[in-house]
Amino acid sequence: MEEGKRKPISPEREQGYRCRVKFNRGGMADLITDEREPLGGGEGPSPGMLLQTAIANCLASSLLFCLEKAKQRVGRLHTDVTGTMMRNARGRLRVGKLDVRITLDMAADQPERVTRCFELFEDYCVVSASVRRGIPLSVVIVDADGRELYRKDDPAREPA
Repeated sequence: MEEGKRKPISPEREQGYRCRVKFNRGGMADLITDEREPLGGGEGPSPGMLLQTAIANCLASSLLFCLEKAKQRVGRLHTDVTGTMMRNARGRLRVGKLDVRITLDMAADQPERVTRCFELFEDYCVVSASVRRGIPLSVVIVDADGRELYRKDDPAREPA
């Protein structure tokens, strides 16, 4: 996503908790999401799984980008992310912690460049840096005629 660009991503309920997600970008396939049983049928990743995926993929991509810019040859790059669910003070289930493990298959041609990438890459991961800081969220609910039924806006903050 480019700075200032806004294109909606559109999940639409098909049945139960199963949604078809349209990315509204030419040629990009739709994605099926679903909650796990007992709520849904588990026919696709849940929103929590997509959050984990976004963070893991962004971190791995940021690391790969840095290593390639440093002219390091990277072979296999594998990322595991494990989410720990917790209850908040009101008893609501939340993603309480994420543990990311990146496995690299590479020979460091210049160890000092690799070390520098390890110091930098997290700061360039748009997703993890945004989530770590907290993202202001605006929520609007409208009826089928477009009439606003609900609105809640978080106060704007300086991006991390």
